[in-house]
Amino acid sequence: MPRHLVMRFIDTFSIATAVYKGSGKRFFVRLAEQLDIPTTEDKYDKNGEPCGERALTMDQLKDEIAENVGPQTLLILPEAKRLSTGIRYWLEDLINAGVRVCCFAAANPGKDIFLEMLEIELELPTDQIIRETMQAEAERLGLQLSQSRLAELQPLAGRNPMLARKVVRNERLGLNQEASPQHTQYVVVMPILIACLMAFGIVRFIGLGTRNQSLYIFGGTALVAGMTMKQLGQVRGARKRLGQ
Repeated sequence: MPRHLVMRFIDTFSIATAVYKGSGKRFFVRLAEQLDIPTTEDKYDKNGEPCGERALTMDQLKDEIAENVGPQTLLILPEAKRLSTGIRYWLEDLINAGVRVCCFAAANPGKDIFLEMLEIELELPTDQIIRETMQAEAERLGLQLSQSRLAELQPLAGRNPMLARKVVRNERLGLNQEASPQHTQYVVVMPILIACLMAFGIVRFIGLGTRNQSLYIFGGTALVAGMTMKQLGQVRGARKRLGQ
């Protein structure tokens, strides 16, 4: 989605996108390079003569970027939940100056600048997009996957592009033979099961009220059997792996 957004507005705004990965200076250098903002300054010797260049410090980069952006600037920031407190406060000043900031996150962190920003919930990627993502990752890894194999692997990823790439990497290593889905995008059928059990209970009471012994026995037996199967279905082993 961030890449599609860049392609859509590349002719309208001056766009920069970066992912914060722990280094604030690299984050600001990446933004500055995309906005054609210098990241170095002249270096002078003791006589005041230029003797080369030196990289700007992180604070200097922040000031330099802030002075050279405006309403025609669009900052696209994937994985916005990673942004440090200092970067968020810096972005707050840019937003007040008219800079357009678009952040992507799995969930709204619900603090400082995120409370003031408009929130738009995106739809989950379609099955076609997930397959295209898996195909692109397979081509990047030099792995040949047929359409039938992609169809077999897709349920393991659900509608999560990151899991789709991981599934392809696992396929390359031969780890998908007995793999189980790693997502939670499924339908919870517990309410349906409870409703069926209640229906058996109703049958039991009908048999009791009409003095129909067969109906009474069937309803009671089915109710107890259903409750037993429900409890047995909840039996699970240890969820923690060895060493945790």
